[in-house]
Amino acid sequence: MANVKVIIPGIYTTVQDYGRIGYQKFGIAVAGVMDEYSYEMANALVGNKRGEAVLELTYFGPTLKFEDDIVIAVTGADMSPKIDNKPVNMYESHLVKAGSTLSFGKLKNGVRAYLAFGGEIDVPVVNESKSTFVKSKMGGYEGRPLKSKDELNIIVNKEATAGKVLDPIFHAIIDKFNVLKVVLGPQDDYFTDRGINKLFRSGGYTISKSMDRMGIRLEGVSLESKGGADIVSDGTVMGAVQVPSDGLPIILMADRQTTGGYTKIGTIIKEDICKVAQMGALNKICFERIELKDAQDLYVKYENKILAAIDSLK
Repeated sequence: MANVKVIIPGIYTTVQDYGRIGYQKFGIAVAGVMDEYSYEMANALVGNKRGEAVLELTYFGPTLKFEDDIVIAVTGADMSPKIDNKPVNMYESHLVKAGSTLSFGKLKNGVRAYLAFGGEIDVPVVNESKSTFVKSKMGGYEGRPLKSKDELNIIVNKEATAGKVLDPIFHAIIDKFNVLKVVLGPQDDYFTDRGINKLFRSGGYTISKSMDRMGIRLEGVSLESKGGADIVSDGTVMGAVQVPSDGLPIILMADRQTTGGYTKIGTIIKEDICKVAQMGALNKICFERIELKDAQDLYVKYENKILAAIDSLK
């Protein structure tokens, strides 16, 4: 067991994994990581099994004091990680020795970084997940972001190895402008043809300052519906493009509500959800329409890319 002490918690540092899959029918939010791709790469670098919990860092990372030797890796947004004030590379595994400190500096790109430890973060499993859902004070470290003086215990994976370097072809794509691929539905029939065309041909949208782990509000052209935005509440998925009564889209994210009573014009594909999770206020996006079959093919390609990255580190 390795002990890690929190000196400075960062802006919003939480324990996350894939989330609580299969519990929305009970009104329990999924939560989980926002950028699943960067999360996968962090775990791969330290030799963890897929689905192991990590720390998700938002905008500004924590300062952590290590009481025992442990291997770590940082992926996603570049927050200028340092071990004992010496810069270390992203997308590499590093040995942090007992008595050393991991800290973060200037945010160079993106929004969220992922810190994986070579081993298991020892927090309770709630509904098959260690993910933190702050609104319900569920999971993670006491159901909340980390605070100063918190202590994490890590069940060390003795197979974790320092010095592994991930090929740049597998690094996450982080940009201030992205074209997001969308499959129409399930309520695209609630919109006029003109409204649907505007989603894809209006010149794009700007991410507003109203954004968090629950959803991302967009600013731009309002989408025209046939008879209003209200529907009988139904289930939500991550990446759903919900359109309330003002006609301005909202992208639903990890901490979204389990059901929603507004129309959902489309759903963003998995790989592109990871991209938008790394975008900040005033960044620009455009939507590109694709068919369901194309989305399925892209998902297989996305999964194969993850498997190839894992294999490359063995």
